[in-house]
Amino acid sequence: MAQFDTIRSAAGARSAEIDAGLRAHMNKVYGTMAVGTFITFLAAWAISGLAVTTDPANAAAQLSADKYLTSLGYALYGSPLKWVIMFAPLAFVFGISAGINRMSAATAQLVFYVFATVMGLSISSIFLVFTGQSIIQVFLITSIAFAGLSLVGYTTKKDLSGMGTFLIMGLIGLIVASIVNMFLASSAMAFAISVIGVLIFAGLTAYDTQRIKNEYLQHAHMGDQEWLGKAAIMGALSLYLDFINMFMMLLQLLGNRE
Repeated sequence: MAQFDTIRSAAGARSAEIDAGLRAHMNKVYGTMAVGTFITFLAAWAISGLAVTTDPANAAAQLSADKYLTSLGYALYGSPLKWVIMFAPLAFVFGISAGINRMSAATAQLVFYVFATVMGLSISSIFLVFTGQSIIQVFLITSIAFAGLSLVGYTTKKDLSGMGTFLIMGLIGLIVASIVNMFLASSAMAFAISVIGVLIFAGLTAYDTQRIKNEYLQHAHMGDQEWLGKAAIMGALSLYLDFINMFMMLLQLLGNRE
């Protein structure tokens, strides 16, 4: 009986240790994601400020009745460089995913923050297109929705892994449709892409949260701190992409344009 109590006590202690480790892991995931998101919007706001002027003497192109693009702004939004900027985040994601095993956890975190800055550059035009108030409002809506969906993914007992293949296929279709619509410029298609995109990234938020949690539980007994550190960065990257893309889709649907 004493031996059984000892075993049960050890198992309980181990379970408590794993639970504490999981909380610390998820805190690191969310913390890294939050810092990356802050960097992105700070970079986007700062770059957009440098891209616009109200002084016609320093203008490279006219943006509206009282706003002009600076030379930097024209290079970013009016020259062929805009295509490089547009697709740079996608190239970064593939690069991080392919090279994560060769990076240390510290290097992976630094690369993630560089990626967040590049993403800020890529989406900086939102401050030229949409009002500041609507950007803030949509950001708050996205934050509330993301928190709720991530909580569902973390707490639900239902296995969401079956959603993964369906959501990834939907995401690939969404990317293809978005590229096609760059040339078609169809407002109806853009609306449909935004609505479907919100649904896909909502599902991915819950799915990715559960996947990150389960991956930790599967590897916690190994005690590989280097792997856990990199897993936290990749988890943060997944949730960051879900948040940013959901925000961009909602902004297209709900944002007030300048």
